[in-house]
Amino acid sequence: MTIITRFAPSPTGTLHIGGVRTALFNYVYAKQKEGLFLVRIEDTDRERSKKEYEQNILANLKSIGINPDEKPINQSERNAIYVKAAERIFESGNAYWCDCSPETLEAMRNEQSAAGKKPMYDGRSRNLGLKRSDNTVLRLATPENGEIVVSDLIRGEIKFQNNELDDLILLRSDGTPTYHLCNVVDDYEQKVTTVIRGEDHISNTPRQIHIQNALGYPKLEYAHLPLVLGTDKKRLSKRHAATSLDEYHSMGYLNESIINTLARLGWSGGENEVFTLNELIRDFNISEVQKAGAIFDITKLDWINSQHLNNLSKEAFKTQIMPFIDNLGIDYSEYQQLDELIEAMRSVKPNLQLIAQALIPYLDTFKEYDEKGVNKFLIGSEETLKLVIESLKTINNWSEAEIDSMLLKIQEQLGLKTPQMNQPIRIALTGSTQSPSLGLTIKLMGREKSIELLNKALEFITK
Repeated sequence: MTIITRFAPSPTGTLHIGGVRTALFNYVYAKQKEGLFLVRIEDTDRERSKKEYEQNILANLKSIGINPDEKPINQSERNAIYVKAAERIFESGNAYWCDCSPETLEAMRNEQSAAGKKPMYDGRSRNLGLKRSDNTVLRLATPENGEIVVSDLIRGEIKFQNNELDDLILLRSDGTPTYHLCNVVDDYEQKVTTVIRGEDHISNTPRQIHIQNALGYPKLEYAHLPLVLGTDKKRLSKRHAATSLDEYHSMGYLNESIINTLARLGWSGGENEVFTLNELIRDFNISEVQKAGAIFDITKLDWINSQHLNNLSKEAFKTQIMPFIDNLGIDYSEYQQLDELIEAMRSVKPNLQLIAQALIPYLDTFKEYDEKGVNKFLIGSEETLKLVIESLKTINNWSEAEIDSMLLKIQEQLGLKTPQMNQPIRIALTGSTQSPSLGLTIKLMGREKSIELLNKALEFITK
């Protein structure tokens, strides 16, 4: 049997990183089994579904290498198939028409709540033999006794009592199908064998199994992934971090890093912390996925992205960083050391956007000094800066080694510790306490500009 998984997003927004994690695990599981990974667009919500969101989802999946093996399908184009399936269920005696008004249903639930019971439809129309009309909905006749047992690949055996499940609606009064019916029919039509989705769908599973049974469909495998949580252990939202894949791309996180980080949201297997998609396919084991919520921590993504950036060749890193440099709007056409600067700055920040911004002092001018750095290091460093200025004027061989030698002599002459010597100069040149080694920083800054910035820092201290 060919294993077939699917990712079924609703195009009501841009691709969420939680959705990417779900798509990733579906893709990896299918590829491990030499099976197929499919995508379907659940766009039956006509008011909220947008074509631009659908295009965003498909483009983003493609950008990170998660490509479906068949053309995606759209639920909005398959209404007749769902209605036909609903009619089959009715004809088999497993569904009935219900004419309960919204007011009747609300009163029923209020009575149940007041009596300490679980609010749910009580099946009052089940045996009335009602005919279809403009005021009726089609409900599934859920078995009233027994239980549904789900063998979850992650959670083991999960049991659901049928008497705790109400008779869900299959067709609305306007004839449109509901989510559960569409979901079950599409899984069958796409020959899906394994449903991997978030744990928030666990309660949907027995309902959908009852629909499968009513239609005579084969059983499926299920795996319910832990939810993606913020550091406060609440469901990930914008208050914790960016949630859209687009935002992480725009900040300069590599696709490899995003995949690597998302794979670790619930799975801790394998021998390596930093890995590629192919290595993930090789090592992943769905039974090792944890049941508890998976915490997304941006600092973890930063670390993993730094590792993947460091693993790039010089040429590949330059290809990745150049769009972010160009977005700064700086004219760097006369700067002669761009390749060396790019390579030197590779590890100063965790993403490409921040690395590009760290190039500004070398290619243009920075706007302000780091306030803490000024107070801790720059104030009182006049003698150091003056000696460095005079020494820079006399260096014949403008190289990192010569500059480092000059700096060491001044440090020994003044009897300074390394931070006392280097940090005032670094702040003067870049506005920050972070840069490559100081000799390399000065070399890349250039003699004339370095002297100019050191003089400017002296003026700043005086004022």
